[in-house]
Amino acid sequence: MRRLALIFFCVLSSAAWARAWKGIDPGTSTRADVIEKFGPPSRTVKSGDKEILAYLGKQAIKGTTQTQFKVDPKTGVVERIDVFPGPKIDKAAIENSYGKACPPGPLPDSPCYLKKVTDDFRVYFHYPRLGLAIFFNPDGVTVNSFIFQPPRLPAKK
Repeated sequence: MRRLALIFFCVLSSAAWARAWKGIDPGTSTRADVIEKFGPPSRTVKSGDKEILAYLGKQAIKGTTQTQFKVDPKTGVVERIDVFPGPKIDKAAIENSYGKACPPGPLPDSPCYLKKVTDDFRVYFHYPRLGLAIFFNPDGVTVNSFIFQPPRLPAKK
């Protein structure tokens, strides 16, 4: 199981530096790119003004239990990728793969996270330079999901 988690992280880590996941880059890649790479989705769902391509069950992408690609139907561009990992991944593995907490003050050039809490008190790490948010399970230690989006950096003053 640890070996599977390590393999999963190697794939995720290299992709995150490029703001992509398994070759799909939010903000650039298209719906057609997703289908070409992973085949037809298990489900396609409309959610508000977005289309969600979901890969789950027997069609789950290797290393995941589910992956959702949120697409703008007008442009066909992937805006966000939600990844639910199969193996258990802990906080230490996240910090070793993506970077430690950001120091006080302006963001450094290297990736680091800002620890945040959702309205329902779920802890997550936001890596602004990577366009990555990592949500933890209620135990606060193991990962529930990864969200890949184009980076949104705060404006420099």
